[in-house]
Amino acid sequence: MGVSLGQVLEDLVVETQVLQGLVAGLGDTGMSAATPAAGWNIRDQLTHLAYFDEAATRAAVAPEAFRRDAEALMAGGMDFPDRVAAEHAEMPAGDVLAWLAKARLEFVAVFRRLDSRMRVPWYGPDMSALSSATARLMETWAHGQDVADALGVDREPTDRLRHIAHLGVRTTAFSFSVNGRPVPAAPIRVEVDAPSGDRWTWGPARAADRVTGSALDFCLVVTQRRHLDDTALEVTGPVAAEWLSIAQTFAGAPGTGRMPAASQSGGPS
Repeated sequence: MGVSLGQVLEDLVVETQVLQGLVAGLGDTGMSAATPAAGWNIRDQLTHLAYFDEAATRAAVAPEAFRRDAEALMAGGMDFPDRVAAEHAEMPAGDVLAWLAKARLEFVAVFRRLDSRMRVPWYGPDMSALSSATARLMETWAHGQDVADALGVDREPTDRLRHIAHLGVRTTAFSFSVNGRPVPAAPIRVEVDAPSGDRWTWGPARAADRVTGSALDFCLVVTQRRHLDDTALEVTGPVAAEWLSIAQTFAGAPGTGRMPAASQSGGPS
């Protein structure tokens, strides 16, 4: 894809501002509004981002301390995102917003000083600093989608989606392995239309298994924010179909996804 860590961080800052604009006026009642993620309200979405921003920063500056913390957290079960949310369920709205702002500023400041290829630990395989920043951007957009859905707001899609779409493609093998399925050898061609009108492509042009459609729909599916049936994506071939039924860009346990349309009940991630 050929993007720099600096570019990803700049887009992360803008995506953060979009999310902060959505929640700036929310008090404690607004923070308690339910989101499409089962059992999670807006407060949970924001404290999730703040907590794991701090974790990502710690992974970069104190990797051994992060590993100890991560091992202890995961030892309690892979439902640790739910436990983190529960620990902060009573945090006042103002404190939530301040925590998110502080954690994000610190993350960006630290990662601006890193080599993009530097390896950092996470809740799974280590990754590059560039991949870690891209993951934070993906998480911000995906959890921001949950917040926007809770508030009944339609966000304008932008070409920042390319980072998320790229991550969606790069996590294809992970999506199969985390679900205990063999990683297929067959390649998949992905062709999606960007908000700007460009076309983004991945995979061999002649691959039999294909995914085509809008970048927005693709990102909504690979982040498990929409069921495939609620998008206009065109899927050709059994491998592509199986992939999009389990695709996930986030680390941790397999996501449950979303049910079609109004019956959405998938868990957070």
